[in-house]
Amino acid sequence: MKLTLRVWRQRNPETPGAMATYEVDGISADMSFLEMLDTLNEELTLAGDEPVAFDHDCREGICGACSLVINGDAHGPERTTTCQLHMRSFADGDTIDIEPWRASAFPVIKDLVVDRSSFDRIIQSGGYISAATGTAPDAHATPVPKPDADFAFEHAECIGCGACVAACPNGSAMLFTSAKVNHLNVLPQGAPERETRVLDMVAQMDDEGFGGCTLTGECATACPKGIPLPSIAAMNKEWLRATRKVRR
Repeated sequence: MKLTLRVWRQRNPETPGAMATYEVDGISADMSFLEMLDTLNEELTLAGDEPVAFDHDCREGICGACSLVINGDAHGPERTTTCQLHMRSFADGDTIDIEPWRASAFPVIKDLVVDRSSFDRIIQSGGYISAATGTAPDAHATPVPKPDADFAFEHAECIGCGACVAACPNGSAMLFTSAKVNHLNVLPQGAPERETRVLDMVAQMDDEGFGGCTLTGECATACPKGIPLPSIAAMNKEWLRATRKVRR
């Protein structure tokens, strides 16, 4: 396959960025998208040019580091992570636009790499339990009803990639925050901080500068782990419950 790549290049956060055009040839349909970028970077290095900076880690669809907007879609045309997207999803001769996550709360560090520390701060604001547990208890020591366990596991699948924010026209982080709130609040281990957790995490999300949620649904459509849109409604109920309790 021969492809034309239009890639966002930005030297640092202070320098304006722009799209740069590159031609790559000999791309196999069995390559992953990141392997294709590796090929591009090898060619750039051999030519004495600076390679394109992009984020990656496990390349197994688990860590969420591979954050790219491909032809306007978060993670590309398939509902998967960028590292699990293969070049068979494209055709010979295609032009592919590759950009970083487009959200003010995710400032560009360099080229395609963005700073997602805002997600870390949301988790840190209320994403843990304060109860001293000592040594790890047996998994069956605290009974959890199966519907609650299934609900918690469904939301714990969130890998914090940020595709929901990149896909949202408002740059909202509601789907991410709801996943982190819901998977802890439904479990008995998370009950002691149930109210403070949702209040603190939503407040931190707002402080980070994410946009407001208007339930367009683009976040759930783009989520590679299938976090459902009703997750946001579940968190809103938790927030209203906590707010009423605090007002009393």
